[in-house]
Amino acid sequence: MKYKISILFLLPFFIISCLSLPAYSQQDEKKSSAQESKKLTLVQAIMCEGVQDFKPWNQAIVFSIIIGKISCFTSFDPVPEKTYIYHNWYYRDNLSKQMKLFLQPPSWSTFSSIQFREADKGLWRVEVTDPEGNIFHVLRFSITE
Repeated sequence: MKYKISILFLLPFFIISCLSLPAYSQQDEKKSSAQESKKLTLVQAIMCEGVQDFKPWNQAIVFSIIIGKISCFTSFDPVPEKTYIYHNWYYRDNLSKQMKLFLQPPSWSTFSSIQFREADKGLWRVEVTDPEGNIFHVLRFSITE
């Protein structure tokens, strides 16, 4: 009898607490994973001698000054909405060039290039960032004789 009274006493509290909990379903889980998959995602970042037919060619990390120009090629999939990224070119840890590049849904590839001068021999890097400055990837390379 003692247990019946305590169960009857606690039953309303249990029902109220269950009613106040947010409902959870597999649809909520699917929405959450769909939102995550809609995040702007870098799928390829390459330093190369150039871009032909929308594809990078002669990928490398050491480039001769003789070629005169190199490119940073990036590809994003998915691109959930129109946005932009930056290719920040650094020579010996000093920002040399910042390129603002626009992206379109559903996926997009883009590139930026620099031309060399004799004084550009040495260590370089390109930081691929979002508009807020968050880094997607850093590409390191060097220019030699």
